[in-house]
Amino acid sequence: MDAPRAPLTAVEQDVWQFLLDHLAQHSFQPSVREIARHFRIPSTRTVSDLIESLERKGYLHRRPGRSRGVVLAGFVGAGGTQPVPVVHFTLSGAPETERHLTLDRALVPSADAYLVRANAEEAPRHAVREGDLLLVLPEARVPEENPVVARIGSRVLVRTLVRRGTTLLLLAPAPGMRDIELRDEDDFRILGPLALVLRSTAAGSGDTAAD
Repeated sequence: MDAPRAPLTAVEQDVWQFLLDHLAQHSFQPSVREIARHFRIPSTRTVSDLIESLERKGYLHRRPGRSRGVVLAGFVGAGGTQPVPVVHFTLSGAPETERHLTLDRALVPSADAYLVRANAEEAPRHAVREGDLLLVLPEARVPEENPVVARIGSRVLVRTLVRRGTTLLLLAPAPGMRDIELRDEDDFRILGPLALVLRSTAAGSGDTAAD
């Protein structure tokens, strides 16, 4: 799997966003009964199951023995925002979460979206430079001839994807560069369509980490 968190169901996403906004507004988490009352869920067991699922999928963890012991992974922001994992790939191609960045929720179409850094080449055709953070939508369909974020080994790059028969081709993002043909035996993954590019222009500044 090349995504750090599993996608949420519609109900799970509603509960997660309620937890985010409640914490931002009140500085503490709602109780299970408060969550049930807000969503008109008759059973607190159902709410507990939803929280367990959010924990299992990596969106939060719980402190044992506390009624309000839910900790939202990476979240330090205001209402209407959400933490987004910043991921890098090891030499074996496995994803590892470095930190979280808190982004306006309007910029993040899905809960399982994550950020990776372009580290292989610049892509002028897609307004991407090496070092930019790229928002990936792992469960989204990749439209034909749209820019995608691809992992080849531990390298991350942005290119246009085209299919020619059974062959996948990543088109060169600038004149003088070569197309990349992907074969079954290659270590690659099309992570998803490119949704957003984040760039820091401050010299020597790092990302603002949320945890």
